[in-house]
Amino acid sequence: MPDIPLPTEPLPPPLPERAALFLDFDGTLVEIAPTPDAVQVPPTLLPALDRLAQRLDGALAVVSGRPMKDLDRFLPLPIVKVGDHGAALRLGPEAPVIGPNLPVPPPEWRARAAALAARFPGALLEEKAHGFVLHYRLAGPEAGEAARDLLASMVAEQPERFTLLAARKAWELRPRGVSKASAVAALMARPPFAGRVPVFIGDDATDEEGMAEARAAGGIGLRLQDAFGTPARLRAWLEEAVAQAAEDDASAGSGAPSAAPAAETGRARRAPPSDIPPPPKPSPEGAC
Repeated sequence: MPDIPLPTEPLPPPLPERAALFLDFDGTLVEIAPTPDAVQVPPTLLPALDRLAQRLDGALAVVSGRPMKDLDRFLPLPIVKVGDHGAALRLGPEAPVIGPNLPVPPPEWRARAAALAARFPGALLEEKAHGFVLHYRLAGPEAGEAARDLLASMVAEQPERFTLLAARKAWELRPRGVSKASAVAALMARPPFAGRVPVFIGDDATDEEGMAEARAAGGIGLRLQDAFGTPARLRAWLEEAVAQAAEDDASAGSGAPSAAPAAETGRARRAPPSDIPPPPKPSPEGAC
């Protein structure tokens, strides 16, 4: 009887030289949680991001749909952060939060969204500066259908100003004019990102915009599920990238040949990142 090959985990690519790294937060750097506040940040993630940002001369950004205050709470690091899908951008710990002039949903819309969340036990309204999210993970599919219909009716009232986004067990009302793609483009036009190879890693529909922008700029867009499998494997890859950079520095100082890239150590060599095909379009239920 022939041997049946066992399924293998995805083999992450090595980080390109002079990379500019863009990372989603929920579902990418950390596992999805039942509620936004229940997210757990592993203790090894913060030092890995801090060291890798230094190795990239600051060209590392977390690009999330979360408000900036959430990113500061979960990631208290002096790194570039993008919140609210590109509506808020901060280049450093002392830098101001900047962003385009965007519409704000009418108060009546927020009140209607809050009333819907109150109708379904477990539903949650997440407020943002220029929009809001209705989460139904703990409330069931009926709440999801009601949330979708309500937010779609709001967008229909002002379609030139707002759009509807599908997220993982959630529906989000977002202003038009910003996206993770616009955030990547804005950062790639300024130091320390300019002139580098953009690498965007995310797990959901909103991240596809950032991946597409990275590819359009000559870089790489990686869907977490295809390239890494899980957030834990991505975090290990980030730690390996830091360790490899330290080995390369030590080898350069001693004149010894450098070791194989960390992502390839002990494994068959992978095709260059530029050969990685665009990932398949994800299902509508992606994370913010």
